[in-house]
Amino acid sequence: MTLAEPAIDPDLVDAIVSLPVEREVQHCGTTFTANPFAFYAVCPACKSKFKLRSFSETPEIQDVFDAVFAWMNQPGAAVVAEARRREIEAD
Repeated sequence: MTLAEPAIDPDLVDAIVSLPVEREVQHCGTTFTANPFAFYAVCPACKSKFKLRSFSETPEIQDVFDAVFAWMNQPGAAVVAEARRREIEAD
């Protein structure tokens, strides 16, 4: 079975490239950073746990990364991804 190539919006590619490695979060007057892929964070001031990502049917940019991370769990995928990462870094 061959999957059809989906249309990829250039804005999606730009959003992926520019996604920061930390997410700025504000809670109870405190600003702190969290993993941009985390579903939850814990406020360092009040220690309450709260949701950062939605569980709705509307996909978020982090869902694209989750799909890639899931793909990388296949045997051999990490090697292929690392080789390409090094090529991009060398460019």
